[in-house]
Amino acid sequence: MLAANLRLASESLIPFAIAAGVMGLLRFVLPATRWRHAHIVSAGAEYYTVFGLIALMGAVATYPIAGLSHGMHDATLQRVDEALGFDWLAWYRTVAEHRWLQIAGTAAYRSIYLSPALLLGYFALNRQRAAAYRFLAGFWLAAVITLLAYPMLPALGPLSYLWHGPIPYMPESAVWQADLIPPLRAEHMRWINLTQLHGLVEAPSFHAAAATLYIVTGWRIASLRWPLFAMNAAMFLSTPIEGTHYFIDLLLGVAVAAVAMVVIEALAATRGAGTLRQMPQSS
Repeated sequence: MLAANLRLASESLIPFAIAAGVMGLLRFVLPATRWRHAHIVSAGAEYYTVFGLIALMGAVATYPIAGLSHGMHDATLQRVDEALGFDWLAWYRTVAEHRWLQIAGTAAYRSIYLSPALLLGYFALNRQRAAAYRFLAGFWLAAVITLLAYPMLPALGPLSYLWHGPIPYMPESAVWQADLIPPLRAEHMRWINLTQLHGLVEAPSFHAAAATLYIVTGWRIASLRWPLFAMNAAMFLSTPIEGTHYFIDLLLGVAVAAVAMVVIEALAATRGAGTLRQMPQSS
């Protein structure tokens, strides 16, 4: 933030401070009551707070990273899409001509926070703390990898790069890369409003990474398996248009999620093995 000459708008911190206060009461005060569901609600407040902090810090971090990045790589990303046989403009025209696709795509794209709410609620309800933090660790690591990879392939996005003329349908992500990255690089934008954050990462797609994480995590839970699969498959399909992403961005997002999950599972297995070695053996 300091290197990019950016600051947080203090007034935008107020709603987050209030939310943190409420979650703190639920986490630390509620368990002292005699309510039989207090520990479930307390655990849920803890998990949701940790997830919210990861998501918020990740979104804020994209601004200084974008401001310190150089060049645009739309031509490279588009060439890869052409080699893969993906026609973004054809997909966009189809969505622009059908209102129901626009409504469905917007709803699916916005569902990125619904799946973790269901998963973390399930873990709190069933007292699965280790599973909750394994999921949170995977989400955090995927966010870190995405942020580290982002400066290598900054881009305006296919809507700004490929479409010329009046825009018949403005997707959920609009043209924020084109509107925000140049001012951030020129240091014309000094303040970040936390209530008006916009996604600036083009490649890898974090929506694709998140969808992969949610599907894999939910697949282990019979009651959530198919609802989460359907919800996140829809989110994945909506991302090229609503997130204004090249198709290669999605593939890179899947790769990010795969790396994050493999690392977290390996660390969990190592920690479990170490715990077993430390346990006293019965004679």
